[in-house]
Amino acid sequence: MKKHIQPLISHFRWLTIVIIACAVLPALANDSVIDDMLDRNKLRVGLSSFVPWAMRAKNGEFIGFEVDVAKEVAKDMGVELEIVPTAWDGIIPALLAKKFDIIISGMYITSARNLQVNFTQYYDRNGLDLVANRELAGGMKNISDFNRPDVIFSLRRGTYPVAYVKKTLPQAQIKQFDDDASARQEVLNGRAHAWITAEPQPRFSALDYPDKLFQPIAERLTYNQQGMALRKGDIDALNFFNNWIAIKKQSGWLQERHEYWFGGREWAEQVGDNK
Repeated sequence: MKKHIQPLISHFRWLTIVIIACAVLPALANDSVIDDMLDRNKLRVGLSSFVPWAMRAKNGEFIGFEVDVAKEVAKDMGVELEIVPTAWDGIIPALLAKKFDIIISGMYITSARNLQVNFTQYYDRNGLDLVANRELAGGMKNISDFNRPDVIFSLRRGTYPVAYVKKTLPQAQIKQFDDDASARQEVLNGRAHAWITAEPQPRFSALDYPDKLFQPIAERLTYNQQGMALRKGDIDALNFFNNWIAIKKQSGWLQERHEYWFGGREWAEQVGDNK
């Protein structure tokens, strides 16, 4: 009996292997988004407006750190660049729906996001900072002082600061807005105690409105790494962009662009309305 069963088991094992191979090999043979970019002669980049990462200039064109990065990638690939402006709270769904090829928009690498997309190695580092209303938050000196039920934070919808406040300052209230300008204006108008966003915006805001805004906390709240986001399963694209980042880090190009956009505001006169 065993002599008859053994060949049957071996047969089913080989059949299982063949079925798995038929399912896996076509997936491995799928074209990379890199091939799509080269075929259409265009790199499509999804981004949202964040000063000074990406913002509208007075002439209507996009400028900023991420725009420089996207232009440099397209130049090195020998293709045209198409920027696809996208609301931040919908940018990952738009990537997954193939509205564009990649997100280059100052996105912090987090475990939650990594469950949805593949991140490249980091190409820039930044962190969250806080700017507060002088009248409402004048006596506050530590981040724990803001963890009270009567404290209101004004934050941009769908951004990392929302998750940060919910986790770190759970007693505080949160108001959410679709853009940074509206979130900051709520603090300027005295309807919220503080605005948390990525540096250097809090620092620039305190300099622009010294009578109304100040930075009660000297240290950054967080230190974060920013990566480009790709759809899962595309090993060739991940390989290309990781190596591109490594080359630009080694050459000093990324650091030079970072210093220009985040170290000062020589670019400020170019900026238009970014609401």
